[in-house]
Parts: sequence; structure tokens; C-alpha cells
Amino acid sequence: MSTAISPARSGAPVTASRGLALRAADLVKTYPGRPPVRALDGLSVEVAAGTVFGLLGPNGAGKSTTVRILSTLSRADSGAAEVAGLDVARQPDQVRRRIGLVSQKPSSDPMATGRENLVLAGRLHGMSRRDAHRRAAELLERFRLTDAADRLARTYSGGMARKLDVAIGLMHRPEVLFLDEPTTGLDPEARAEMWAEIERLAVDHQTTVLLTTHYLEEADRLADRLAIVDHGRVVVEGSPEELKSALRGDRVRVELAEQDDTGRARSLVGGIAGVGEPVVEGRSLTARADDGAAAVPAVLAALDGAGIAVASVTVARPSLDDVYLSHVGRTFKEDEK
Repeated sequence: MSTAISPARSGAPVTASRGLALRAADLVKTYPGRPPVRALDGLSVEVAAGTVFGLLGPNGAGKSTTVRILSTLSRADSGAAEVAGLDVARQPDQVRRRIGLVSQKPSSDPMATGRENLVLAGRLHGMSRRDAHRRAAELLERFRLTDAADRLARTYSGGMARKLDVAIGLMHRPEVLFLDEPTTGLDPEARAEMWAEIERLAVDHQTTVLLTTHYLEEADRLADRLAIVDHGRVVVEGSPEELKSALRGDRVRVELAEQDDTGRARSLVGGIAGVGEPVVEGRSLTARADDGAAAVPAVLAALDGAGIAVASVTVARPSLDDVYLSHVGRTFKEDEK
């Protein structure tokens, strides 16, 4: 089951007056094979203009396929999709003028300089040479690439190359920017810099950003709203705080001394009043409790009575991983594996 940002699900065309930048309704996409792969199975989302919307899910959930359809690179088998009020299937050329796309693969020419890559992108979008050079200089400064502007892109670090990709996507000042796994493979410092830039896009420039990610922290930090995608469908949608607040109680995590004890521990903890949803992952047992602090003594007593040694126990407020577990039935780490 999927939900949408707007309470209205009439199927009416998106218009600027409704404040929507993106709309996908019941998208279905199957790739041929033996057996065929159903990448999207009725996915629906609506994205408000000027916001960062996150599609969160493990690899293979359907996030990139959604981006490819919305950015006109692929066609859905059925369903409807609109960007800035334009039908992506019927008006692809007009859609492309209004969007920027940063895919998972590098978009820059490694044998051209950073400046040359940006100017070329601007010229391809119909900018004059003068305007393209002016815009390139502006973006090089904004992404702190000015000192490397005239170096070949192949000499850039991973973080620099990724910033150049985003700058290329922004050359023509798009209304909507698609960022498909923009920080995968970046070190923590480069990832933090990218997060800051994404935040500025929506706040300072009112750019609508559709962000796909498999980093829980990234979705929590950046997304005004997010949708968790599982097997090509949206299973739950809302702001990170709404989704976490909807889970009452706390998360209790017990690290066992021996992995062989996890099966028995799961059965014991699941039988304690006020404790539920026990999940085993390696030597760790995670469960939800109405009152985490009150549940810990009962959990420890039950395990001690069964001769099960405990290495550590922690209590925390709900996280996006708890949201994922609650709606998907598996932890995010399990799906990533």
C-alpha cells in the first residue's frame, strides 16, 4: 500500500497551483529475463515543490528505476508520471529542459577539465558561450572547485568528481534535480560536504530534489519527506520525524555473548509483557518495548534465568531502522546483505 504527500488522490494533472513538482501514479516496470524482474509494482509518490524528497531502500528496491522513468530515460509499462506538470511519456523534451540528473555513474568527461565539462553542459542546454562560462565559474566557486577548474577531471578525488557531477546537473538551473545515490563511495568528509550542498539547494534556491539513498542517516538528515520502497512499492511515507514518532516506545538492543543463544533468547524476550517484535542479527537481539528502561530488568532476568550470557544492553528512541523493520518486517541491514 502506498500513500502520497497530498491528501488528494484524484488523478488530476499536476499543476503549479497545487504546489507539486513530481507525481508518479501506479508505476509498473518489468525487465525481461528468466524469470522477468518486476522492478516497480504500482509505485506512487507526490513531491512538493522546493523540498527534498527521499526514496529510501536497499539496492534492487526500485529507486533507480523510478528515477529513470521520471527523468525520461525509461518508460513505464503502465501508470502515469509528471514532472513540473508535464507528462514524462508524452512531453519528454520539455521535461528534460526542466530537470537535472546526477546518476550513480560519473557524467563528466575524464579527459576534459572541470571548467570544460561545465561549459559543455551549459552549451548543450542552449546557453551562450558567455553565459556558460559565467555560470561555470559560479558553480566552481560554490562547490570549492575553482583551484582545480583547469585540471583534467580524471585527476579529481572521488569527492571532487561527485561535486562536479552535481554542478553539471545544475548548470541550466533546473526546477527539479534527481540525485541517484549521490554519496555512495564517498569518505565521511566528502559526504558531509555533499549533504550541506543538497540542503542549500532546497533552502536557498527552492530546487526540488528527489534523492535516492540506502543510507538511513542520509535520509534522516536531508529529506523533508521520504518514502520507504520495498520490492517496487512504497510501503510507508512521511517526514522522518512523523515516521519515527508513529512508533510508540523504545528500542532495546541486547548483545549476547554467544551467537548460538540467539534462538532461545528471541523466544524468551518475545514472551515478556510489553516487549515485542524481537529480531536477531548476528549476536544482537533487537526488540521494541513500551517503556525501554522498565523492560531491561525483565529482559535481563529472563535471559539470566535461562543461562544466556549478555555482553551489553542499550535503550534508544525509535530510528528510521525501526521504522523500516516495523513496515517491511526486516532490518535494513538484512536487506542490504
